[in-house]
Amino acid sequence: MMPSEELKLKISLLPECPGVYRYYNRDGVVIYVGKAKNLKRRVNSYFNRVHSVARTNILVRNIYDMQYTVVATEEDALHLENSLIKEYQPHYNVLLKDDKSYPWICITNEDYPRVFITRNKPQRGARCFGPYAHSNMARVVIDVIRKIYPLRTCRHAIDQNTIERAKIPLCLQYHIHNCEGCCRGLVSKEQYAEYIEGVKKILNGDTRELTEHLMDEMMRLSEELRFEEAQVLKEKYQLIEKYRSKSEVVSQQVHNIDVFSLLRDEDAAFINFMHVRNGAIVKTLTIEYKIRLDETDEELMSIAIDELRERFDLPLKDVVVSVIPDAEFADVRFVIPQRGDKRKLLELSLSNAKQYKVDRLKRMEKLNPEQRVTRTLMTMQRDFRLNELPRHVECFDNSNIQGTNPVASCVVFKNAKPSKKDYRHFNIRTVEGPDDFASMKEVLTRRYTRLMEEGEELPQLVVVDGGKGQLSAAVEAFDEMGIRGKVALVGIAKRLEEIYFPGDSVPLYIDKNSESLRVVQHLRDEAHRFGITHHRNRRSKGQISTLFDGVKGIGPKTHELLIKHYRSMKKVSEAGEDDVAKVIGAAKAKIVFNVLNNNKLDKNSNNENSDSESTESLGND
Repeated sequence: MMPSEELKLKISLLPECPGVYRYYNRDGVVIYVGKAKNLKRRVNSYFNRVHSVARTNILVRNIYDMQYTVVATEEDALHLENSLIKEYQPHYNVLLKDDKSYPWICITNEDYPRVFITRNKPQRGARCFGPYAHSNMARVVIDVIRKIYPLRTCRHAIDQNTIERAKIPLCLQYHIHNCEGCCRGLVSKEQYAEYIEGVKKILNGDTRELTEHLMDEMMRLSEELRFEEAQVLKEKYQLIEKYRSKSEVVSQQVHNIDVFSLLRDEDAAFINFMHVRNGAIVKTLTIEYKIRLDETDEELMSIAIDELRERFDLPLKDVVVSVIPDAEFADVRFVIPQRGDKRKLLELSLSNAKQYKVDRLKRMEKLNPEQRVTRTLMTMQRDFRLNELPRHVECFDNSNIQGTNPVASCVVFKNAKPSKKDYRHFNIRTVEGPDDFASMKEVLTRRYTRLMEEGEELPQLVVVDGGKGQLSAAVEAFDEMGIRGKVALVGIAKRLEEIYFPGDSVPLYIDKNSESLRVVQHLRDEAHRFGITHHRNRRSKGQISTLFDGVKGIGPKTHELLIKHYRSMKKVSEAGEDDVAKVIGAAKAKIVFNVLNNNKLDKNSNNENSDSESTESLGND
């Protein structure tokens, strides 16, 4: 079954980052929760093929909607997935767990409980902790727990009747003091229960006792010069410290709190809500408000908290916010954290609000492509202080090599996109030598005098590639043509992307991520590319024409064929006489290579004469 158009759109806008996704059926019930290293790739994989497992196809047919939450790492995605599965208990998660299962540490429900690692949850009544992202971490925890507490490792069913019958022999673990012989009743149920309570405390996250024990053991072994054994404990200590390190999604220091973050733009505000229970996120939602008046961030935060509290029936107490609300809520303590686990949760909430905003913009642009263009043009209008949207923009660039073959290029953007059919080249006519300022003035004068004579529309914005000098020349040209107030004019310098305005000596530095700067950079790069290409072609044409001027048998048509196929004299020479003969004929090819060979001889002769003169000069000295 193919997803609906709305769901297809949501999937196409998914970010390529770690996260957790939730599938809903038509009744709005969560039917599946999954984690992903790459959300876009993972969710797409459900809908782009028929699956070999029938249950997966049944799941796909029942997916009506999808929501997701972005996180920082794959490990965070695992923890959040686990929390959401516990919260929603989706029907298909039992059937469709990934092949890659994660280890749990389980404590059985017996008179003398066992503590062990499993990848499948055992019988009812057992207490499970995890899952652990890495199996070696779970093994280290189990290993260290067993060094602290003398727990049994056997699988025998031990009860009072078994102990009285004494059918289970004492094993090696008893004799090496790793077990106190509960199978023979050598340790009381009460004492063993204290061991299990200590294990639960550690597995619940209170690892301070564990690390202190390891540190004491390390110090003792070091004092006894048993450095190899101390090193083994040091490695375990470091792994436990890593285990203790806080996750952005699950933290042992953050218990029951709510997180609200606010992000806004000119016409909308986005509020992300996260509910954290027992150190794990169990609810997350982003809502959007249209800003109609001049509501402050504090007012918007108050409205959002009140609405979400009512929607989820939240007994708010400790609330992390990005903005303190202006309304008072009874018995609620608000805080804006500056560091630590709560700050990380607030940043995660903000990142989800930002992602929601990005998805919204992408969605609107797909439904209405013109909207993105309008937004870009409005940004340019604001950044460049324009009176109207710059739907028509032109950019000019000069190109020459030490004043030879001076040319200029004009590129045209309409609606922030290149309009290549309107690009123009200019050969400089009135300027002698390398004078970029005069060349710029000539080109602008020719371009806009002609447009006005032909009754064509003038652009809203003209960009000249250069700093104050080129901009001053452009201002003179506009003043002489009388269009200074009709067409906006700016200059862009190459070094630091400064934007210069006429009459303002201080440049404007536009935000590097601004759409305005990206459009102007594209304009400048296009003008440079277009001008360099024309200049290179003109040089090549000049080289061929100059070399064969007056040569009998090589006329204008032959010049044109050589220019069209080879572009430069170097490529003609590299092609060889036989290849050139295929283009202009054998007779003319022979003439061409005679001229080329004579030209090489002349150059070598000049070089020899130059060397001779240099030698004589040195001798005279």
